[in-house]
Amino acid sequence: MLGPASDLVEDFDAAGFGEALSQAARATLTNPAGAMGASMQLAGDLARIPMIAAIRWLGGPAEPPVPVDPKDPRFADSAWSTNPAYYSLRLAYLAACRFAREVVASAALEADAARKATLALDLLLDAAAPTNFLASNPAALKHAFGTGGASLARGARNFVDDLLHNEGRPRQVDASGFHMGRDLAATPARVVYRNELMELLQYEPQTPQVHATPLLCSPPWINKYYIMDLAPGRSFIEWAVQHGRTVFAISYKNPSKDMSATSMDDYLVRGPQIALDVISDITAVATIDIVGLCLGGALTAITAAYLAQSGDSRIGTVTLLNTLLDYAQPGVLGTFTDERTVARLEKKMQREGLLEGRSMAGAFDVLRANDLIFNYVVSNWLMGQDPPTFDILAWNADSTRMPAAMHTFYLRNFYVQNKLAAGTLEIAGTLIDLSAGTSPGYVVSAINDHIVPWESAYTTTGLLRGPVRFVLSSGGHIAGIVNPPGPKAWYEVAESETTLPPTGAGWREVAQRRSGSWWEDWARWSAQHAGPLGEPPPVGSTRYRVLGDGPGEYVFT
Repeated sequence: MLGPASDLVEDFDAAGFGEALSQAARATLTNPAGAMGASMQLAGDLARIPMIAAIRWLGGPAEPPVPVDPKDPRFADSAWSTNPAYYSLRLAYLAACRFAREVVASAALEADAARKATLALDLLLDAAAPTNFLASNPAALKHAFGTGGASLARGARNFVDDLLHNEGRPRQVDASGFHMGRDLAATPARVVYRNELMELLQYEPQTPQVHATPLLCSPPWINKYYIMDLAPGRSFIEWAVQHGRTVFAISYKNPSKDMSATSMDDYLVRGPQIALDVISDITAVATIDIVGLCLGGALTAITAAYLAQSGDSRIGTVTLLNTLLDYAQPGVLGTFTDERTVARLEKKMQREGLLEGRSMAGAFDVLRANDLIFNYVVSNWLMGQDPPTFDILAWNADSTRMPAAMHTFYLRNFYVQNKLAAGTLEIAGTLIDLSAGTSPGYVVSAINDHIVPWESAYTTTGLLRGPVRFVLSSGGHIAGIVNPPGPKAWYEVAESETTLPPTGAGWREVAQRRSGSWWEDWARWSAQHAGPLGEPPPVGSTRYRVLGDGPGEYVFT
């Protein structure tokens, strides 16, 4: 069962994980004091475990030698607590994990190497968990006996299928039941513009009257646009349309090798900028609001600044969803975006012309390996279960490629050199000044976002000159955006938009928690800026005629 992990470690050798672990091992040999202390503790833990397990089995009280997380889903089966053999195995595994982490932590490494060594070690330890092996997984064994061995046959079938058709990694989702335009990206729309980089969708009105100011959705091109129009009842675009907005959305083409020279300039000029031109022609209005998500949010902020610096005042409000503009503290993704790693990726992309979507998806999987890799090793291969049917996972599996020129520029200028926040980033011949525009801003971040840490996203409030409303949502990078109203949803907000504290921690001290979704708060805020209600504009225009039905052609590339 080490196949998925070993494949990922090899795939990420460009990030230097193996080299970092080797450095840790060499540092431990030259200064063995930390390792010796950890070894003595491990020996003591292993010696105590049998006695503790026996005492617990006989009903007596006994404290385990290592902390045991009762909420760890891997050990949810009762046998891990009641069976002395499995209880001992669990404690031995946890003791070994503590030993390995203490050894690596004791190594004198530079900060980047230490982070990589820790991440690589965590991946290997997660792979070595006893729950990932049939003989040491009581839940899988019980299920095998309960099904007369049928679960093992199904698991073997799943394993072979993944080995042949999924590069040896367990499938996260069964997407066969989802149909584009019906179950996903289903909000009625028409394609009103197409170039070699993107299609522009115009959504059909669903209210008798709409606000005067149209809304452009600017998605990331690291994934496909329909995360903003995921499924009926779970679509931000549908929500906006149903709340009286005339909505347009960009759908980017999945790049092929002949697009390797496509640059960030191209994404600006042939993406949002030309989309604004088309929207202006169709709606005949002077102001357009923009909602940008993740990398699409960064391009949204850049577009707003670029246009303001050129004297173009078409941008109304700017909504940024889980967007990073200051890359000084990029969170765990900083492990993949240091100077040496980016240089290695540059060479790889120069050879291949692009970065495959599988590589980026694998990087994100490693950050949550137990949830996104080994959880499916157990369920699909050991338990013989079919992958779940879940719209977010279906979208996540629909990955895209990155053109070499654009992605190299992005990694080096944003992550490595942080030029956007410094005001030294040049796009389309202009040094981008994020404070150039005065548009009102609505900035959303998610408390459990491991891609864009909310504290880092909060620094956006100090980079934009217009009034900003910052909202902290429940959920993570994706669930924080696909966040329809429901009993579990909540968000935090501070009512004052003119005196925001300089830090996220300071903001949270004055923020108030509210039940419900930030979608509801955004709809109220958005309506205040979107102009009066009136008849919906036509779909398409004389110049920009309807080319076809949504979700268009590029979503299938």
